[in-house]
Amino acid sequence: METIKNAANYVSESVQQAGATASKETNKQVAKDDNVSIGNRASAAKDAVGDKVDETKHDFKGEGYKEQAKH
Repeated sequence: METIKNAANYVSESVQQAGATASKETNKQVAKDDNVSIGNRASAAKDAVGDKVDETKHDFKGEGYKEQAKH
């Protein structure tokens, strides 16, 4: 039963990581866009950094669940 729970948690973390990655990439594009105001570009850059932190966190947690599911 614990293996199933860990596998489900791994899938959940993988989905959350994918969402953070997509958000990060979108924010990076906004931050680079010369047609966007400097305030919005700065905000998008800050958000991209936060998304990268989330992406890394979900990757780390997902790998932990994946390893636990193997045992």
